[in-house]
Amino acid sequence: MGQIGLRARITLAFALGALLISALLMVASLTVSRTNLLSQREQQLTDRAVANARSLTDKLEAPGADAQTLFGSLSTAGKPSALLPDPSNPGSYRPVSFDPKYGAAILPKTLTDSVLTGNQPAIMRFERENEPLVAVGVPLANGNGAYFEVNQLRDIASSLNNLGLTLIGAAALAAAIGAGVGWYASRRVLRPLRDMTDVAQAISVGRLDARLAYAEWADDVDLAPLVLSFNEMVGALQGRIDRDARFASDVSHELRSPLMTLQASLEVLDNARDEIPDRACVALDLLTSDVDRLAQLVEDLLEISRFDAGAVRLELDEVLLCETVRQAVRALSSEPIEVRTQPELEDLVIRCDKRRLVRVLANFLDNGRKYSDGVTSVEVERVRVDPLELADPTEPIDRVRIAVEDRGPGVAESEREKIFDRFNRGEQAGSRGNDLGTGLGLALVSEHARLQGGSVWVEGRSDGESGARFVLELPIIEATDEPEDDEERLDQAAEVTA
Repeated sequence: MGQIGLRARITLAFALGALLISALLMVASLTVSRTNLLSQREQQLTDRAVANARSLTDKLEAPGADAQTLFGSLSTAGKPSALLPDPSNPGSYRPVSFDPKYGAAILPKTLTDSVLTGNQPAIMRFERENEPLVAVGVPLANGNGAYFEVNQLRDIASSLNNLGLTLIGAAALAAAIGAGVGWYASRRVLRPLRDMTDVAQAISVGRLDARLAYAEWADDVDLAPLVLSFNEMVGALQGRIDRDARFASDVSHELRSPLMTLQASLEVLDNARDEIPDRACVALDLLTSDVDRLAQLVEDLLEISRFDAGAVRLELDEVLLCETVRQAVRALSSEPIEVRTQPELEDLVIRCDKRRLVRVLANFLDNGRKYSDGVTSVEVERVRVDPLELADPTEPIDRVRIAVEDRGPGVAESEREKIFDRFNRGEQAGSRGNDLGTGLGLALVSEHARLQGGSVWVEGRSDGESGARFVLELPIIEATDEPEDDEERLDQAAEVTA
């Protein structure tokens, strides 16, 4: 199980703190209550036993006195008993009890010896058959034995149990209140972090102007510096990215003119190929290849710069999907490639940017040519996404997937996300071949898909054979008579996917 979140930890800390304090108070309350109740009860019992012993002293010594009758005449809630001298056995005592179950015979020997030999009242708590009892002993005058009263402590035990249950409930309530306070307090503490997360996510999809609302935290001496530092950091990052984007755009624009001149010059030389030596022809071919690659890199850099600057716009068209894919594959591939479609998709017309769709297909087919033994098939299918997986419930759940499979070595799982980064050519990175591309093609593919509210990824072939399967997924926005509304929905889908 993963580590719990910071807000949960704060809430748990408040709950445990409240529970610990409640437990300490509960133990203290029970201890004080038990001590006070027992002390008061023992004092009352001692006073009553002393008074009863004084009233019985002369009566018990009278000839023919009936101890049972005398005990019955006492107004006491306890169980009276006595140890009286045994005339038949000098030096010993005989027990006399009103209730044998709680008579002198059950008393602890420590208590009886203390009263008989110490000639002082004594009290002792003990248990018999799991029943809490307290016994008070009072010596009779002239050493004529001792008087005892045994009292039950059931009522005190019951009161303490009820008090304990009440305190346990109060402790649980305090823990719940503490958790609630912690949950509420953590909202204030963690709100800047949540806002930072939202801003960071916005920045990651190109909204470089996103900032935290400093005015909301200006009066907080602890959080205001954090918010200010974060905004300054984002501002510096935006400035750096803007400078880099302008630099790339400016360089690309400046390179365009000399590249056009170079290409025109190389075309002139190529037309005069018959008049130049063979070694010069080889150099001409190499130079032409590198200039073409450099021209493609410049075009890709300009396109990337437009994405970074937010200067790209969708040009929505009503596209007969399956036929468009077939025509694009025939036009872009020198070899016949099977295009598999679901029968129900043959008449499907959706609104999307046709030019960008064809650009994505061209890149997938070009990758199959450069990095593998060619493309084996193209598949068009319709899928329905689980609404629970969508970040926005208004996002279309019907999607169309266009998958291009090749017969190459495939893409390692560790590289499947990286290859859509800029200037990443996977395992071919660092190589200098004529057909290895610029490393910007798949990055542009990702931008084209995102702009239309879709996504791209690469996976293994569906039939388990060696090779890669590049997939473009787009939301199905069917053609309507209100293209402006469709464009607005597509922009919203793009923002959600981003």
